[in-house]
Amino acid sequence: MKRHALFAVAFLASVTGAVAQSPAPLSSYADADGFLDVQALTCAQLAGTYQEDADLLTTWYSGWNNGLAQKHFINLPRAKEVEHEVIVYCKANPRVKIIEAMGLFFDRMRKERGIVLSK
Repeated sequence: MKRHALFAVAFLASVTGAVAQSPAPLSSYADADGFLDVQALTCAQLAGTYQEDADLLTTWYSGWNNGLAQKHFINLPRAKEVEHEVIVYCKANPRVKIIEAMGLFFDRMRKERGIVLSK
């Protein structure tokens, strides 16, 4: 009987803990004027937001990175691949800045595909 009671308490604690960690909207990280400091956002914030917000952030970072490289196009399958890899990475590395995580994956992908950025 004690064993069942302990199991029930442990189960309820785990369920309660999961509920307490509900996603936070991106707007909760914005300043009073609604702006996000995209260079300051962490992987914990990306991993802890809604999927739609994570999609928006990774698309923005991808566009920003491509803009820096003077590439004015998007490869949708590749963008989805990088987004997934970044979110998985961010869940394992919550203290890393999102911009750094995106950079790691873009650099690796370019190296694997032999893509050289022009200056």
